[in-house]
Amino acid sequence: MRRLTLFALGMTVLLFASPAFAFQCPKLVNQINSAVSNRFDNAAATARASAAQADALHKAGKHAEAVKAAKDGLAALGIQS
Repeated sequence: MRRLTLFALGMTVLLFASPAFAFQCPKLVNQINSAVSNRFDNAAATARASAAQADALHKAGKHAEAVKAAKDGLAALGIQS
């Protein structure tokens, strides 16, 4: 019975965590795009590539990976999220 309860609790957490990541992806991608709008240095190019990758992963439903890619792009710009 205890295992079943723990399993149900774990599944509930996963159920609610996934949509949270889904809404965070576009916000992070927009944050990158607005930060690099007038920049043309190597960090901006790296961030743009990360934003494109994050957007593609978001559209594929891989939200945790998309958030990681977007946060990597923000880190390349020196922005902490």
